[in-house]
Amino acid sequence: MPIDQNLRFQPVRIALLTVSDTRTLADDSSGDILAARIADAGHELAAREISRDSKNEIAAHLHRWIDDEMVDCVITTGGTGLTGRDVTPEALDRVKDKDIPGFGELFRWLSYETIGVSTIQSRACAVLARGTYIFALPGSNGAVKDGWDKILLHQLDSRFRPCNFVELMPRLRER
Repeated sequence: MPIDQNLRFQPVRIALLTVSDTRTLADDSSGDILAARIADAGHELAAREISRDSKNEIAAHLHRWIDDEMVDCVITTGGTGLTGRDVTPEALDRVKDKDIPGFGELFRWLSYETIGVSTIQSRACAVLARGTYIFALPGSNGAVKDGWDKILLHQLDSRFRPCNFVELMPRLRER
């Protein structure tokens, strides 16, 4: 993937939300993986929290971060499966202005290389909400590695060519 070394890297301020009824910050391994990768890439971890599997609670976290000028992007991990408690995509529906359908499509295509047809059980998705990107990844360690290493690392790098999410940020609130 081409990185134009002549361009200046622009760090992104990323809030990280783990969605789980059972995890805490002490045992949130997928969140730990993402936090480390965010820092290693040169971005700022603007916030990190845990939310129960509740549409209302997830949406409340998202609304707070969407309205925070110190947050450019939110990444969630967990709650994207098919069980009754998996409600992260429904919470994103409550806050979104636009879907980014290619994210989920690409995630499942790339995940197929790792877990085969089991990727069909993932509802990984992304939206734009009042100028803030929100990416919802599954909660497994492998899924967050795939989502970050194969998509977000590149799209959140302002030097990535031919285009990236960062260069669109100044124009996301246009009307």
